[in-house]
Amino acid sequence: MTLQAANRLTAAETQLIDAYASQIGSLPGDGAVISKRDDLFDALKRQGLPTRRVETFHYTDLKTLLRALPADAPQAVADGVSPLVTGATVLQVLQGVAKAPAALPEGLSVSLYRDALLSGEAAEGLTAFNGDDTIGRINGAFVRDGYVLDIAADAEIEAPIELQSVHAAGHVHLRFPTVFGKGSKATVIERHIGQSDAAALASVVADLKVEDGAEVTWIILQGEGDADSHLGQIRADLGADAKFRLFVINAGGKLVRQEVHVKTVGEGADFTLRGVNLLGGESHTDVTMTLGHDVPNTTSTEIIRSVVFDRARGVFQGMIRVAPDAQKTDARMACNTLLMSDDAEFSVKPELEIFADDVQCAHGATVADIQKTHLYYLMSRGIPEKKARALLINGFVAEIVEELEDEALVEALEALITDWLEHHG
Repeated sequence: MTLQAANRLTAAETQLIDAYASQIGSLPGDGAVISKRDDLFDALKRQGLPTRRVETFHYTDLKTLLRALPADAPQAVADGVSPLVTGATVLQVLQGVAKAPAALPEGLSVSLYRDALLSGEAAEGLTAFNGDDTIGRINGAFVRDGYVLDIAADAEIEAPIELQSVHAAGHVHLRFPTVFGKGSKATVIERHIGQSDAAALASVVADLKVEDGAEVTWIILQGEGDADSHLGQIRADLGADAKFRLFVINAGGKLVRQEVHVKTVGEGADFTLRGVNLLGGESHTDVTMTLGHDVPNTTSTEIIRSVVFDRARGVFQGMIRVAPDAQKTDARMACNTLLMSDDAEFSVKPELEIFADDVQCAHGATVADIQKTHLYYLMSRGIPEKKARALLINGFVAEIVEELEDEALVEALEALITDWLEHHG
């Protein structure tokens, strides 16, 4: 499939071509950056938006689901919001424009990504993850801003760092390259907020390097508007004895695709993925993960919990690859789903590719409704049915959030989940 034949173009593909042609003159970047942008967009034009025939998009036919793009809204205004946790270091991107950072804790360096584009320093990072990387190509072609973060070796950043992206409409394309130095410790909250009923297209790519002995917690909190499309991708390389905990919470958006691509490149590395999907209306949310255990003596666990209401559709695809030399790998993956409607859907595709013989690997998936005996137990004690259901659902997903060590952060996330369930349960 190509975009060369005009009669095969969808509305969204036509709008992507027109948008790139109209914006290329104003997109930040030197000659090397513009060349990389052209390469990424040319590949996107040749392949088009992916369909079910592309294996990694089998459950998310982007060519069909992304029917049209919202109009760009250069005059739209977004307002910053209070941080999720009091005392957090907030780095705000309002309607796609990053604000210059103010006071920063010791050990944290921050610069604007648009400056890296203008200087050409960003050119090396503008690459597609693989041959099917639609998100990387869209983002790389259109990205305008974001932040470059560097946490110094042995630095311990006590308060969370909140990357706060707030938009009202139009197009927002951001990037967050981050290096966590050797032995450093930090928590980062990547927070996405839609502030209006107008549709928006948001893409974000976070390139992370977690060096030897670093301990990192990264939280993606996606709360886009009901009409928004969100295309997210996080890429991480883990050094020796590095610990990387990733929490993904989806509680918004009309069309959402969140990709997670992790490689363990140092022995002793440990990766933890925890996900909560709260899906309602006619939304479509896809979390797709690839994890490469590339060296010996590494570990990982992945648990995804989803609650699906109305006519919503959810997807979890998890691929774990164990390289031939990656002996003593311990990798375990589970996906558990509650379907709260006869019209709700959830597709699960866990995969293991194991080329080593001394490993422990497992995967599993469950799809069910709330157990009637549990519901009856609560109702028999005077709790109304709606409240009883909410309590059971809260317990189902709260177990994931409670793994976080920061009590203030746990309380904030539990409040967000409770509020969502009150409006959708």
